Amino acid sequence: MDFSLLLEYGWVLVILVGLEGLLAADNALVLAIMVKDLPEEKRKKALFYGLAGAFVFRFASLFAISFLVDVWQVQAIGALYLLFMAGNHIFRKVVKGKSEQPVNQEISKKNSGFWTTVLKVELADIAFAVDSILAAVAMAVVLPDTPLPNIGGLDGGKFMVIFAGGIIGLVIMRFAANQFVKLLERRPGLEIAAFAIVGWVGVKLAVYTLSHSALAILSEEFAHSTEWKVSFYVVLVGIAAAGWFFSKDKASESVKKEPKIS
Repeated sequence: MDFSLLLEYGWVLVILVGLEGLLAADNALVLAIMVKDLPEEKRKKALFYGLAGAFVFRFASLFAISFLVDVWQVQAIGALYLLFMAGNHIFRKVVKGKSEQPVNQEISKKNSGFWTTVLKVELADIAFAVDSILAAVAMAVVLPDTPLPNIGGLDGGKFMVIFAGGIIGLVIMRFAANQFVKLLERRPGLEIAAFAIVGWVGVKLAVYTLSHSALAILSEEFAHSTEWKVSFYVVLVGIAAAGWFFSKDKASESVKKEPKIS
């Protein structure tokens, strides 16, 4: 692979790492609520079994999607799902705000029973896996082809990017989620920014779908053009920057509120 190709693939992978981290932090909060009422040793087992199941599901779904990724109907469903997920989450955060907290507390109270909790964690992990893989697919499908052999029905390089995105999501959820949770607690606007990015990635997948040869609503040249790629990444970075700079740092605010000792 030449340097420009490696640079483009590396840039997409860096973006996926950041996006997966923020999404994994949000997912980790949900899982923590689900298992919080179990004893410590059972809590760890429930999370382990759930993550193990999610790992298997990601492998299976990744190989399945490698054969279906060029089907425009699948692309359209993926784009609509990402847009819905982003819009729904942002609406709940912005409009409903704190009204969800009692619901989360009520859910945690109902999570009695080890295997019932494991099942719920498993289902939640599968839902998170779908989000992760679709976001990675939307980022990867417009990348240029590589000299690597196809895996399933997908270029080997694109497959590896999608695979890396899925594995990174699991690793972050298992080992680094606490750091991202702390970051979200300090700058809560980043969570909205993360889902705004998911919605923007959904737009990217929609553009790719509309340029499919079976539809040809947009030209294929546009979907792969440098202008569109640059515009996409400029907006993406802008959303991330806005989430950072327009989100108040709660840690510094608490320091400011502390009374000074004379």
